[in-house]
Amino acid sequence: MTGAAPRYVDGHGLLRDRVVVVTAAAGTGIGGATARRCLEEGAAVMVSDAHERRLAETHAALEEEFGAGRVAARRCDVTAEDEVQALYAAAVERFGRLDVAVNNAGLGGTAELADMTDEQWNRVLDVTLNGTMRCTRAALRIMRERGSGVIVNNASVIGWRAQRGQAHYAAAKAGVMALTRCVALEAAPHGVRVNAVAPSLAMHPHLVKVTSQELLDELTRREAFGRYAQPWEVANVIVFLASDYSSYMTGEVVSVSSRHP
Repeated sequence: MTGAAPRYVDGHGLLRDRVVVVTAAAGTGIGGATARRCLEEGAAVMVSDAHERRLAETHAALEEEFGAGRVAARRCDVTAEDEVQALYAAAVERFGRLDVAVNNAGLGGTAELADMTDEQWNRVLDVTLNGTMRCTRAALRIMRERGSGVIVNNASVIGWRAQRGQAHYAAAKAGVMALTRCVALEAAPHGVRVNAVAPSLAMHPHLVKVTSQELLDELTRREAFGRYAQPWEVANVIVFLASDYSSYMTGEVVSVSSRHP
């Protein structure tokens, strides 16, 4: 039924014994939902975020539910190359290897281009596009040595569709899509797959704080189901792309929405 709340789907062991790193994983958004789904699917997970307090809270909650042996945490600002390198090195040191990298970190904002400062533009691009590049590069260097691995980037339907006041964010997310497609060709000879998801509207408390209710209502009306997505619905697609069920998929950008162009 249009607008009906979805049923949460139980785990099926799709990532059993895999090691996963998820960036921007603190809190209740897509990153946090992805970390939880990966744990429910049997993985060991390194959660990361630039916000130390929220990261500590997320880490503690996941440890309590899934056990300290399967959950680790490390602060990482994806705009800092040394912190990115340290994150993936820490995952390998803690769990022995790296199987999946979910590059979720991104930064939005609203400003029309004529009024936008260089600082606003550069900050969004540095976190959202450059940060994804740094994380993809760091993960790929580790995975190609092992001859296997999966990278899943978080893009957005806004990389395809125009929205007023979002030139910087749209440019960054379109860049993530292009980055994904190009790196997939480079990674394939090493047995590494690189794909991306492109969500439209996944609701969580932080989004409500930074977005007007008027815009949220408008975006919700555009959705085929007449409702926004739950973050775990996006996480389900990320898990699929990380799992062996998508073994022949690489260089793809999967729309988690009806809003593909």
